[in-house]
Amino acid sequence: MCDVWKDFTKPQDEISLEVIKRLPQMFFVNVTGGEPFVRQDLEQIIDILHKKAKRIVISTNGFFTDRIVSLCKKYPDLGIRISIEGMEKTNDEIRKIPDGYKRTIETLHKLQDMGLKDIGFAMTVQDINAKDLLKLYQMSKEYGYEFATATLHNSHYFHKLDNKIEDKTLVINEFNKLIKELLKSKKPKDWFRAYFNYGLINYIKGNKRFLACEMGQDGFFVDPFGDVLACNGMNEKMSMGNLNRKNWDEIWNSEEAKQVRGMVKKCHKNCWMIGSAAPAIWHHPLRPILWVLKNKISSLFNLTR
Repeated sequence: MCDVWKDFTKPQDEISLEVIKRLPQMFFVNVTGGEPFVRQDLEQIIDILHKKAKRIVISTNGFFTDRIVSLCKKYPDLGIRISIEGMEKTNDEIRKIPDGYKRTIETLHKLQDMGLKDIGFAMTVQDINAKDLLKLYQMSKEYGYEFATATLHNSHYFHKLDNKIEDKTLVINEFNKLIKELLKSKKPKDWFRAYFNYGLINYIKGNKRFLACEMGQDGFFVDPFGDVLACNGMNEKMSMGNLNRKNWDEIWNSEEAKQVRGMVKKCHKNCWMIGSAAPAIWHHPLRPILWVLKNKISSLFNLTR
């Protein structure tokens, strides 16, 4: 799904601790990659971010168990989301990490035994693994893990522009099964997760987003080289400015930032990723609430749609 690992970079060219210190106060931070735990200074990065954000989640492949456990001992309020692409056979075929599934489950169990609360796994749903979607959700319920979903997207940052779901009907049917299960939950959070997954179906169908994207205002993405982007989902890199050369306020209030925000308004990709969808749901809750109410009631009579 992502070829970022093929685009080798030199550590000395990547973002430094001094640059990270220039970031503003934030509500939420997701640390992603590539693989964040490859960085030898990740602990120092979290030291800085922990003073700047109310919540931090690290997206990882879960392979570096000892490093993950060590960091979580220092910061037990961290969120950890480990990529799992299906049950063991499917996951290891897709991710091509020897014994990757077993290592992932081992890491999750160790974190749970430590008492971490904000742990779980994330799945990028596509043709090859869609049949495992419900199985993974049920496993997450059994162990008490959070369960996040995504589907195939293309972008310059992924170094991938040819991701494509071939059997849309198959994938959509599996998402619909998950939505029905989420709506059965007694947790309101799961009902809104159902809405998010409904948005993924809408995206797969090629329709316009349910809620307008406001990235560049609601949130931003900092790439490994210090460029501040609206998001990492566009086909071409469009920077608001670089933190190696300017401070935060200069970048956020710059003419370049205004231009990027204008491009976001004109963007026709209609991406539906949690990074852009969650703040849109948070800031424009009426439509999601109405959908949840309607479909929660319908689910009681097996009429979800």
